[in-house]
Amino acid sequence: MEIGIDSFASAMYGNNKLSNVDAMEQLLDRIVAADEAGLHVFGIGEHHKKEYLDSVPAVILAAAAARTKKIKLMSAVTVLSTSDPVRVFQQFATLDIISKGRAEIIAGRGSATEAFPLFGFDLNDYGALFTEKLNLLLQIREQEFVTWSGEFRPAMNNQPVYPRPLQKKLPVWVGVGGTPESFVRAGNLGLPLMVAVIGGETERFRPLVDLYRKSGAEAGFKPEELKVGLHSPGYVSDNDESAVADYYPGYVETWTKVGRERGWPPVTKAQFEAGISPKGSLVVGGPDTVAEKLKRHSEALGGIDVFTFQMDIAGLSHQQLMNSIRVIGSKVIPLVNPNSKEDTLPLL
Repeated sequence: MEIGIDSFASAMYGNNKLSNVDAMEQLLDRIVAADEAGLHVFGIGEHHKKEYLDSVPAVILAAAAARTKKIKLMSAVTVLSTSDPVRVFQQFATLDIISKGRAEIIAGRGSATEAFPLFGFDLNDYGALFTEKLNLLLQIREQEFVTWSGEFRPAMNNQPVYPRPLQKKLPVWVGVGGTPESFVRAGNLGLPLMVAVIGGETERFRPLVDLYRKSGAEAGFKPEELKVGLHSPGYVSDNDESAVADYYPGYVETWTKVGRERGWPPVTKAQFEAGISPKGSLVVGGPDTVAEKLKRHSEALGGIDVFTFQMDIAGLSHQQLMNSIRVIGSKVIPLVNPNSKEDTLPLL
Protein backbone atom coordinates (compact mmCIF):
# COMPACT_ATOMS: atom_id res chain seq x y z
CA MET A 1 0.00 0.00 0.00
CA GLU A 2 1.28 3.45 -0.90
CA ILE A 3 0.79 5.96 1.92
CA GLY A 4 0.83 9.74 1.70
CA ILE A 5 -0.74 13.04 2.61
CA ASP A 6 -3.23 15.42 1.00
CA SER A 7 -3.21 19.11 1.84
CA PHE A 8 -5.52 22.05 1.20
CA ALA A 9 -2.64 24.47 1.83
CA SER A 10 -4.33 25.96 4.86
CA ALA A 11 -2.91 29.20 6.22
CA MET A 12 -4.52 28.56 9.62
CA TYR A 13 -3.25 26.62 12.63
CA GLY A 14 -6.26 26.78 14.90
CA ASN A 15 -6.76 30.45 15.67
CA ASN A 16 -3.21 31.32 14.62
CA LYS A 17 -3.16 32.82 11.14
CA LEU A 18 0.12 32.71 9.26
CA SER A 19 1.14 35.01 6.48
CA ASN A 20 0.60 33.42 3.09
CA VAL A 21 4.34 33.43 2.50
CA ASP A 22 5.08 31.57 5.75
CA ALA A 23 2.24 29.10 5.23
CA MET A 24 3.44 28.23 1.74
CA GLU A 25 7.06 27.91 2.84
CA GLN A 26 6.07 25.53 5.63
CA LEU A 27 3.89 23.48 3.28
CA LEU A 28 6.78 23.04 0.85
CA ASP A 29 9.03 22.07 3.75
CA ARG A 30 6.51 19.37 4.71
CA ILE A 31 6.45 17.99 1.18
CA VAL A 32 10.25 17.80 1.20
CA ALA A 33 10.11 16.10 4.61
CA ALA A 34 7.56 13.59 3.29
CA ASP A 35 9.84 12.78 0.38
CA GLU A 36 12.84 12.30 2.66
CA ALA A 37 10.83 10.21 5.13
CA GLY A 38 9.79 7.76 2.40
CA LEU A 39 6.12 8.66 1.98
CA HIS A 40 4.86 7.69 -1.44
CA VAL A 41 2.56 10.54 -2.45
CA PHE A 42 1.66 14.12 -1.62
CA GLY A 43 -1.55 15.65 -2.99
CA ILE A 44 -2.74 19.26 -3.16
CA GLY A 45 -6.45 20.03 -3.29
CA GLU A 46 -8.24 22.85 -5.09
CA HIS A 47 -10.30 25.51 -3.33
CA HIS A 48 -11.09 29.13 -3.97
CA LYS A 49 -11.50 30.38 -0.41
CA LYS A 50 -9.58 32.88 1.68
CA GLU A 51 -8.32 30.35 4.22
CA TYR A 52 -6.72 28.06 1.61
CA LEU A 53 -3.83 28.69 -0.78
CA ASP A 54 -4.51 25.83 -3.19
CA SER A 55 -6.42 27.55 -6.00
CA VAL A 56 -3.72 26.45 -8.50
CA PRO A 57 -2.42 23.08 -7.25
CA ALA A 58 -0.06 22.50 -10.18
CA VAL A 59 1.98 25.58 -9.27
CA ILE A 60 2.50 24.38 -5.69
CA LEU A 61 3.33 20.89 -6.90
CA ALA A 62 5.83 22.25 -9.42
CA ALA A 63 7.61 24.15 -6.64
CA ALA A 64 7.70 20.91 -4.65
CA ALA A 65 8.93 18.94 -7.67
CA ALA A 66 12.03 21.08 -7.86
CA ARG A 67 12.91 20.21 -4.25
CA THR A 68 12.00 16.49 -4.12
CA LYS A 69 13.28 13.30 -5.71
CA LYS A 70 10.93 10.33 -5.36
CA ILE A 71 7.50 11.25 -4.01
CA LYS A 72 4.53 11.26 -6.39
CA LEU A 73 2.85 14.65 -6.74
CA MET A 74 -0.87 14.71 -7.46
CA SER A 75 -3.91 16.95 -7.39
CA ALA A 76 -6.46 16.08 -4.71
CA VAL A 77 -8.70 16.91 -6.46
CA THR A 78 -8.63 18.98 -9.64
CA VAL A 79 -12.14 20.44 -9.95
CA LEU A 80 -12.41 19.44 -13.59
CA SER A 81 -16.01 20.62 -14.00
CA THR A 82 -14.88 24.27 -13.82
CA SER A 83 -11.51 23.86 -15.55
CA ASP A 84 -10.39 23.72 -19.18
CA PRO A 85 -9.13 20.17 -19.81
CA VAL A 86 -6.54 21.50 -22.26
CA ARG A 87 -5.01 23.73 -19.58
CA VAL A 88 -5.22 21.00 -16.95
CA PHE A 89 -3.35 18.63 -19.21
CA GLN A 90 -0.73 21.25 -20.06
CA GLN A 91 -0.18 22.12 -16.39
CA PHE A 92 0.27 18.52 -15.30
CA ALA A 93 2.32 17.56 -18.36
CA THR A 94 4.65 20.42 -17.42
CA LEU A 95 4.69 19.20 -13.81
CA ASP A 96 5.51 15.72 -15.10
CA ILE A 97 8.51 17.08 -16.96
CA ILE A 98 9.76 19.09 -13.97
CA SER A 99 9.31 16.13 -11.62
CA LYS A 100 10.77 13.63 -14.11
CA GLY A 101 7.62 11.53 -14.28
CA ARG A 102 5.99 11.91 -10.86
CA ALA A 103 2.80 13.84 -11.73
CA GLU A 104 -0.71 12.43 -11.35
CA ILE A 105 -4.18 13.95 -11.61
CA ILE A 106 -7.18 13.15 -9.46
CA ALA A 107 -10.13 14.61 -11.34
CA GLY A 108 -13.35 15.31 -9.48
CA ARG A 109 -16.49 17.36 -9.52
CA GLY A 110 -15.63 19.06 -6.23
CA SER A 111 -17.61 18.93 -3.00
CA ALA A 112 -17.23 22.70 -2.55
CA THR A 113 -19.02 24.74 -5.17
CA GLU A 114 -17.40 28.19 -5.03
CA ALA A 115 -15.58 27.58 -8.34
CA PHE A 116 -18.82 27.42 -10.33
CA PRO A 117 -19.90 31.07 -9.97
CA LEU A 118 -16.26 32.21 -9.94
CA PHE A 119 -15.64 30.81 -13.42
CA GLY A 120 -19.14 31.38 -14.77
CA PHE A 121 -20.56 27.86 -14.72
CA ASP A 122 -24.08 26.79 -13.80
CA LEU A 123 -24.42 24.37 -10.88
CA ASN A 124 -27.34 22.81 -12.73
CA ASP A 125 -24.74 21.45 -15.16
CA TYR A 126 -22.70 19.89 -12.32
CA GLY A 127 -22.69 16.34 -13.68
CA ALA A 128 -22.74 17.10 -17.40
CA LEU A 129 -19.74 19.40 -17.12
CA PHE A 130 -17.62 16.74 -15.46
CA THR A 131 -18.60 13.99 -17.90
CA GLU A 132 -17.78 16.07 -20.94
CA LYS A 133 -14.53 17.47 -19.60
CA LEU A 134 -13.25 14.13 -18.33
CA ASN A 135 -13.79 12.61 -21.75
CA LEU A 136 -11.89 15.47 -23.39
CA LEU A 137 -9.03 15.18 -20.88
CA LEU A 138 -8.69 11.47 -21.61
CA GLN A 139 -8.75 12.11 -25.36
CA ILE A 140 -5.97 14.69 -25.01
CA ARG A 141 -3.97 12.16 -23.02
CA GLU A 142 -4.28 9.65 -25.85
CA GLN A 143 -3.91 11.94 -28.85
CA GLU A 144 -1.40 14.68 -29.62
CA PHE A 145 -3.72 16.13 -32.27
CA VAL A 146 -7.29 16.46 -31.04
CA THR A 147 -10.56 16.73 -32.92
CA TRP A 148 -13.47 17.15 -30.53
CA SER A 149 -16.76 18.99 -30.00
CA GLY A 150 -19.01 19.40 -27.00
CA GLU A 151 -21.50 21.63 -25.24
CA PHE A 152 -19.36 23.58 -22.78
CA ARG A 153 -16.15 24.33 -24.67
CA PRO A 154 -15.28 25.50 -28.21
CA ALA A 155 -14.66 22.64 -30.62
CA MET A 156 -11.16 21.48 -31.53
CA ASN A 157 -10.23 20.59 -35.09
CA ASN A 158 -7.02 18.58 -35.35
CA GLN A 159 -5.32 20.88 -32.85
CA PRO A 160 -2.13 19.77 -31.09
CA VAL A 161 -1.80 20.02 -27.31
CA TYR A 162 1.67 20.60 -25.89
CA PRO A 163 3.78 19.85 -23.96
CA ARG A 164 3.43 16.09 -23.80
CA PRO A 165 4.29 14.51 -20.42
CA LEU A 166 7.34 12.42 -19.69
CA GLN A 167 5.12 9.48 -18.71
CA LYS A 168 3.68 7.73 -21.73
CA LYS A 169 0.24 7.80 -20.10
CA LEU A 170 -0.21 10.55 -17.52
CA PRO A 171 -2.11 8.93 -14.62
CA VAL A 172 -5.67 10.22 -14.25
CA TRP A 173 -7.70 9.10 -11.23
CA VAL A 174 -11.38 9.77 -10.58
CA GLY A 175 -12.14 11.22 -7.17
CA VAL A 176 -15.52 10.08 -5.85
CA GLY A 177 -17.76 10.54 -2.83
CA GLY A 178 -20.78 8.27 -2.50
CA THR A 179 -22.60 8.40 -5.84
CA PRO A 180 -22.93 4.95 -7.48
CA GLU A 181 -22.82 6.49 -10.96
CA SER A 182 -19.36 7.88 -10.23
CA PHE A 183 -18.03 4.43 -9.31
CA VAL A 184 -19.54 2.91 -12.43
CA ARG A 185 -18.09 5.66 -14.65
CA ALA A 186 -14.58 5.09 -13.28
CA GLY A 187 -14.90 1.35 -13.80
CA ASN A 188 -16.23 1.68 -17.34
CA LEU A 189 -13.28 3.92 -18.22
CA GLY A 190 -10.75 1.72 -16.44
CA LEU A 191 -9.49 4.65 -14.38
CA PRO A 192 -8.07 4.32 -10.87
CA LEU A 193 -10.50 5.34 -8.16
CA MET A 194 -9.85 7.64 -5.18
CA VAL A 195 -12.61 7.34 -2.59
CA ALA A 196 -13.06 10.18 -0.11
CA VAL A 197 -14.49 8.83 3.15
CA ILE A 198 -14.78 11.61 5.71
CA GLY A 199 -17.38 10.18 8.09
CA GLY A 200 -19.18 7.03 9.20
CA GLU A 201 -17.70 3.56 8.78
CA THR A 202 -15.37 2.97 5.87
CA GLU A 203 -16.71 -0.53 5.22
CA ARG A 204 -20.06 0.90 4.07
CA PHE A 205 -18.32 1.82 0.80
CA ARG A 206 -17.55 -1.83 -0.01
CA PRO A 207 -20.66 -2.32 -2.23
CA LEU A 208 -19.69 0.77 -4.25
CA VAL A 209 -16.08 -0.38 -4.64
CA ASP A 210 -17.35 -3.80 -5.70
CA LEU A 211 -19.57 -2.03 -8.24
CA TYR A 212 -16.50 -0.21 -9.58
CA ARG A 213 -14.54 -3.43 -9.94
CA LYS A 214 -17.48 -5.23 -11.56
CA SER A 215 -18.01 -2.40 -14.05
CA GLY A 216 -14.31 -2.34 -14.88
CA ALA A 217 -14.16 -6.10 -15.39
CA GLU A 218 -17.21 -6.02 -17.66
CA ALA A 219 -15.55 -3.25 -19.67
CA GLY A 220 -12.54 -5.50 -20.23
CA PHE A 221 -10.03 -4.10 -17.77
CA LYS A 222 -7.69 -6.27 -15.75
CA PRO A 223 -7.86 -6.25 -11.91
CA GLU A 224 -4.43 -4.64 -11.65
CA GLU A 225 -5.67 -1.73 -13.77
CA LEU A 226 -8.52 -1.02 -11.36
CA LYS A 227 -6.63 0.63 -8.52
CA VAL A 228 -8.46 1.87 -5.43
CA GLY A 229 -7.28 4.69 -3.22
CA LEU A 230 -8.75 5.91 0.06
CA HIS A 231 -8.59 9.49 1.37
CA SER A 232 -9.68 10.19 4.95
CA PRO A 233 -9.03 12.70 7.72
CA GLY A 234 -6.31 11.50 10.05
CA TYR A 235 -3.23 12.20 12.10
CA VAL A 236 -0.43 10.12 13.56
CA SER A 237 1.56 10.96 16.67
CA ASP A 238 3.92 9.01 18.89
CA ASN A 239 1.04 7.34 20.78
CA ASP A 240 -2.75 7.22 20.83
CA GLU A 241 -3.18 9.64 23.71
CA SER A 242 -1.08 12.43 22.22
CA ALA A 243 -2.68 11.96 18.79
CA VAL A 244 -6.21 12.38 20.16
CA ALA A 245 -5.22 15.30 22.39
CA ASP A 246 -3.58 17.10 19.47
CA TYR A 247 -6.26 16.37 16.89
CA TYR A 248 -9.61 16.56 18.68
CA PRO A 249 -9.96 20.34 19.39
CA GLY A 250 -9.12 21.47 15.88
CA TYR A 251 -11.13 18.70 14.26
CA VAL A 252 -14.27 19.69 16.14
CA GLU A 253 -13.77 23.38 15.38
CA THR A 254 -13.13 22.84 11.67
CA TRP A 255 -15.90 20.37 10.97
CA THR A 256 -18.44 22.32 13.01
CA LYS A 257 -17.63 25.33 10.83
CA VAL A 258 -18.00 23.23 7.67
CA GLY A 259 -21.28 21.94 9.07
CA ARG A 260 -22.63 25.47 9.46
CA GLU A 261 -21.86 26.13 5.81
CA ARG A 262 -23.49 22.90 4.62
CA GLY A 263 -26.36 22.54 7.06
CA TRP A 264 -24.87 19.80 9.27
CA PRO A 265 -25.26 19.71 13.07
CA PRO A 266 -22.23 20.48 15.29
CA VAL A 267 -19.70 17.70 15.83
CA THR A 268 -20.09 15.89 19.16
CA LYS A 269 -17.54 14.01 21.27
CA ALA A 270 -19.52 10.83 20.66
CA GLN A 271 -19.22 11.30 16.89
CA PHE A 272 -15.48 11.83 17.19
CA GLU A 273 -15.06 8.73 19.32
CA ALA A 274 -17.05 6.72 16.77
CA GLY A 275 -14.82 8.11 14.05
CA ILE A 276 -11.60 6.97 15.73
CA SER A 277 -13.03 3.56 16.63
CA PRO A 278 -11.69 0.55 14.68
CA LYS A 279 -14.30 0.80 11.92
CA GLY A 280 -14.61 4.59 11.89
CA SER A 281 -13.22 6.67 9.06
CA LEU A 282 -10.88 8.88 11.14
CA VAL A 283 -7.36 7.45 11.05
CA VAL A 284 -6.04 8.97 14.27
CA GLY A 285 -3.62 7.41 16.76
CA GLY A 286 -0.14 6.12 17.40
CA PRO A 287 1.70 4.12 14.73
CA ASP A 288 0.46 0.68 15.81
CA THR A 289 -3.18 1.78 15.96
CA VAL A 290 -2.99 3.58 12.63
CA ALA A 291 -1.22 0.72 10.87
CA GLU A 292 -3.81 -1.78 12.08
CA LYS A 293 -6.61 0.53 10.99
CA LEU A 294 -5.17 0.95 7.51
CA LYS A 295 -4.88 -2.81 7.11
CA ARG A 296 -8.45 -3.20 8.40
CA HIS A 297 -9.75 -0.58 5.97
CA SER A 298 -7.95 -2.29 3.10
CA GLU A 299 -9.50 -5.63 4.00
CA ALA A 300 -12.95 -4.04 4.37
CA LEU A 301 -12.75 -2.59 0.85
CA GLY A 302 -11.30 -5.68 -0.78
CA GLY A 303 -7.83 -4.16 -0.97
CA ILE A 304 -6.62 -0.58 -1.37
CA ASP A 305 -3.54 0.53 -3.27
CA VAL A 306 -3.12 4.05 -1.87
CA PHE A 307 -4.08 5.79 1.36
CA THR A 308 -3.76 9.55 1.92
CA PHE A 309 -4.20 11.40 5.21
CA GLN A 310 -5.94 14.79 5.28
CA MET A 311 -4.17 16.34 8.27
CA ASP A 312 -3.79 20.08 7.92
CA ILE A 313 -7.34 21.34 8.53
CA ALA A 314 -7.52 20.36 12.20
CA GLY A 315 -5.59 23.23 13.75
CA LEU A 316 -2.34 21.28 13.96
CA SER A 317 0.92 23.21 14.06
CA HIS A 318 3.70 22.88 11.52
CA GLN A 319 5.80 21.11 14.15
CA GLN A 320 3.04 18.59 14.87
CA LEU A 321 2.57 17.91 11.16
CA MET A 322 6.30 17.47 10.65
CA ASN A 323 6.44 14.99 13.52
CA SER A 324 3.50 13.11 12.03
CA ILE A 325 5.33 12.83 8.71
CA ARG A 326 8.35 11.43 10.56
CA VAL A 327 6.23 8.82 12.37
CA ILE A 328 4.40 7.78 9.20
CA GLY A 329 7.65 7.27 7.35
CA SER A 330 9.65 5.59 10.10
CA LYS A 331 6.96 3.48 11.76
CA VAL A 332 3.58 3.32 9.99
CA ILE A 333 4.81 2.46 6.50
CA PRO A 334 7.09 -0.38 7.72
CA LEU A 335 4.22 -1.79 9.79
CA VAL A 336 1.77 -1.70 6.87
CA ASN A 337 4.33 -2.89 4.30
CA PRO A 338 6.69 -5.13 6.32
CA ASN A 339 8.21 -6.73 3.22
CA SER A 340 8.98 -3.47 1.47
CA LYS A 341 12.66 -2.93 0.71
CA GLU A 342 12.37 0.74 -0.19
CA ASP A 343 15.17 2.88 1.14
CA THR A 344 14.16 5.96 3.07
CA LEU A 345 16.23 8.94 4.03
CA PRO A 346 16.42 10.01 7.66
CA LEU A 347 14.25 12.97 8.61
CA LEU A 348 16.51 15.49 10.30
